[in-house]
Amino acid sequence: MCTATPSRPSEALGAASLSVNNDALILTCEHGGNEVPPDYAAAFAGHEALLPTHRGWDPGALELARQMALALDAPLFAATTTRLLIDLNRSIGHRQLHSEATRGLARATRGDIAARYYRPHRDAVESEVARRIGAGQRVLHVASHSFTPALNGVVRQADVAWLYDPRRGGEVALASNWLQALKKRRPELQLRRNYPYEGKGDGLTALLRKRHPPGAYVGIELEVNQRFVREGGPAWDALRADIIQALAEVLAPQPRN
Repeated sequence: MCTATPSRPSEALGAASLSVNNDALILTCEHGGNEVPPDYAAAFAGHEALLPTHRGWDPGALELARQMALALDAPLFAATTTRLLIDLNRSIGHRQLHSEATRGLARATRGDIAARYYRPHRDAVESEVARRIGAGQRVLHVASHSFTPALNGVVRQADVAWLYDPRRGGEVALASNWLQALKKRRPELQLRRNYPYEGKGDGLTALLRKRHPPGAYVGIELEVNQRFVREGGPAWDALRADIIQALAEVLAPQPRN
């Protein structure tokens, strides 16, 4: 399922005004669920154990994105089908576009999957970004993701991370300012840049960078350690609130001298 949800501000967290700087915040969540459409359930026979793992989805990413959309009055484009069906954050032709459950399907079947579950999300996001830029706005795109605490026996050394292209100054600035704002609120957290992945790698943000210049498009992938999601409770609630409030502070209009 793919949804675009313009949301209202949250009184608890406050809303950030973006109009002063002519910036438009857009939120996406490409791995928001692990749903398997009934038409393709047979392809997952023998692969069911992967669905609840980090291979199947990004736990907590959609919950954070929805709360962020409400707090910052921003549109959210989210998908809840499992990334094992087709990965919405990979380009067509990428070797990780399909998983072991679907890459062996007939070409026509894979094409149908792309038409029904990949293109609607990508097209909606691409169209909204182009529309905003065409109207003279600079788009700030935040894609909400989460990462597994350990991969192949290696523990990830981060609590929250920001992925971006270091060659684009707007992305460097937004990621750095957001990191510093969160650090002031939560100095005990381990905050990283371009970790545990490189921000300039294949993905939706990479595609949009190719289509729009740095002055018009700023793309950030936010990565949150899934251990907070697994623990749940007040700690997870507090982290979401602090991440969002830190971004709100960064986006708030600055007082004029």
